[in-house]
Formats: sequence, C-alpha cells, structure tokens
Amino acid sequence: MCTTISISAKFTCTRTCKSKYQKKQKMLIPAAVPFKHCTELPKNGISFTDLRLDEIVDRQSRQANNNLLSTSSSSAKGLISNYNNNQKIVFNPRFLDEAYERCRNICAAYAKTFYLERQKAIWSIYVWCRRTDELVDGPNAPHMNDAVLDRWQERLENIFSGCPYDMLDTALTDTVKKFPIDIKPFKDMIQGMRMDTRKCRYQTFEELYLYCYYVAGTVGLMSVPVVGVASESLTKIHNIYEAALNLGIGNQLTNILRDVGEDALRGRVYLPQDELAQFGLRDEDVYSRTVSDKWREFMKQQITRARFFFSKAEEGASQLDAASRWPVWTSLLLYREILDAIEDNNYDNLTKRAYVGRTKKFLMLPLAYSRAVSEPKIT
Repeated sequence: MCTTISISAKFTCTRTCKSKYQKKQKMLIPAAVPFKHCTELPKNGISFTDLRLDEIVDRQSRQANNNLLSTSSSSAKGLISNYNNNQKIVFNPRFLDEAYERCRNICAAYAKTFYLERQKAIWSIYVWCRRTDELVDGPNAPHMNDAVLDRWQERLENIFSGCPYDMLDTALTDTVKKFPIDIKPFKDMIQGMRMDTRKCRYQTFEELYLYCYYVAGTVGLMSVPVVGVASESLTKIHNIYEAALNLGIGNQLTNILRDVGEDALRGRVYLPQDELAQFGLRDEDVYSRTVSDKWREFMKQQITRARFFFSKAEEGASQLDAASRWPVWTSLLLYREILDAIEDNNYDNLTKRAYVGRTKKFLMLPLAYSRAVSEPKIT
C-alpha cells in the first residue's frame, strides 16, 4: 500500500485475491460512464451516505468544550489510575511533553512534505497513522494477520477510552480529549489495512476510491477538528469535510501514480483494471516497465482525475482557520507538483520516480502563503 503517510510499496501479495470489498458499492451514476468526460468527474466516487461519513461530521462538529480536559500534574508514572469515562484523564506535563516530542521527531523523519503543518495534535495523529501503516508495510509485514489488526483496534479503543498502552499512544489520547475527534476514521483506516492484505487488484475506480478513502481520506477527516474552521467562514461544515476528504483522495492517487513502478516490482497494481483494458493495457504491460503511447494516454487520464480531487479540495482549504491554511495549501500545491513531475518525465513512472526538488519546494512556499492569507470565499 502506498498511502498518504507512506511512500513505500507493500509486500508482494501471494494469497488469493478475495475480499468482501469486492461487493458492488452504491454509486451516484452507473460505473460504466466513461471517465474521459471530465464533466462526470464529480460523480465518479462513493457518496458520503454510502461511506457513513455524515455521522463523523455530526459528532466532530459538536462543541469541543465537552471534550476539553485539563492537563495538570499527575502521578510520577505519568498516568492516573482507575480511569473511567466519567473522570478527567490527567498526564504529568513532562511526560506528555516527551510523548509529543517523540511524535514530532518521527514526523520530521518521515513526513518531509507535510512537516510544516504539524503541530502537537497533528504529530500524534500522524504517528498513529504511520504506525498503523507499518503493520502491513514494515519489517513484520510477512507476519501480518487479522489477529494483529484486531489487537491494534483494541489499543485504539483504549486510546479513546483514556487508557494508552505506550508513550506514543499517550499523545493521541491527550489529543482526542482536547479536540472533538471521532474514532470512526481511525477504525476505517484499520479496515483499509485489512483490505490491503486481501486485495491484489482493483477492478474499477469505484473500488480504488474506496481503498483511497480508507487509507488516506480518513486522515483528512481526523485532521479537520484539529486544524479548525475560520470563524468568518459561512461554508457548511459538511462541505469543508468533503474538501478534506478530497485532499486525502488526491494525495493517495498521486502516491499511486508516483509509485507505479515500485509497486509493480512487488506484484502490486493499484490501477483500475477496467480502465487499463480500455487503453489496451494489462498488468503485463506494467510489469514489463515499457512506456508506450497507450501508457502515456492512460496516464494523462489518471493525472486528470487526481487534479480534479485537488481542485475540489481547494474549495475547503481557504475555509480553515487562518493558522492552518498555509501548511494545508503547501501540501496541496506540492502534491500537485508531483503530477507535473510525472508529465515532465514524459509519463514514465515505470522506470523513474517523480519527485519535487528542494528548490521548487522552497519556491512554492510564497504561493502557498498567498493562497493562505486570502479571505475565505462564501460558498
């Protein structure tokens, strides 16, 4: 899996590709509608209702005051004993500072593109996502099974109940008590890990979209309560969450396109099989690493789709709290540059890895800042 929080590909899938996720999803339009008609792009996804995301928006949109907790001094071990849902959890300030510092260090090591936007709460969310991804993408990936993910989900539930297992869990426990963050996006990401160990191919974009939601769109939903919404924004909160979801989808699609060659070496093809067939392509063409005219035309279509999701994400980026806009815009623009880099490589993402150099990244910062300081538009 090449998620928004990871640039590496998954281990080779050696098991039979069977998954409950192959069940046809309820779509806004028939899956047969050709993607090449750009006017149909907004409809080539799964609705909020089908993904049950409205409940996330409703719960996370409630007043955060009900979830705010003090962080006064605690026991020498850092944790209060006999915690229950009717008590306030309190961490030793020095213990908590070290927990967040460890999260910051991990972010600095892994999240080079996203580092500017990370503050303490985002660090803790990022680290949890990173650790979740490592379960199926790290050194112990060959030993992955449902029991491991079951245990990880139990730890997640303990985090939200105020009973962290280790120091990194502690930082997230503190975060979810300070912000109105719902557990469902976290559970959905774990579901994405299950999906990734069972599925080797994606027959349609609708299937791939669902995968992208689980492993990346969820990150946007986790983050909105932390980055905040501008007080002057008149946009419906539902639209802002949708924009965050679109940013996650766009990022994940970009990761997939950037890592096609690397994934192929591991027996993974994160591309819609039906759309490959429309261009006369098969998995064997991906494995052969031959950049043909057919491949270039296919890639143009895929890049157009990713850019569409970034365009939709823009509609919500300027509605965020002023302090959060710059890093979010920076992320959005830098990921777009990866798509430009694929084009600059003449659509060769089979033998070359598209990347954005440091100079270009630096030059993008003023543009991101200018977008960030713009007044939120009324939508």
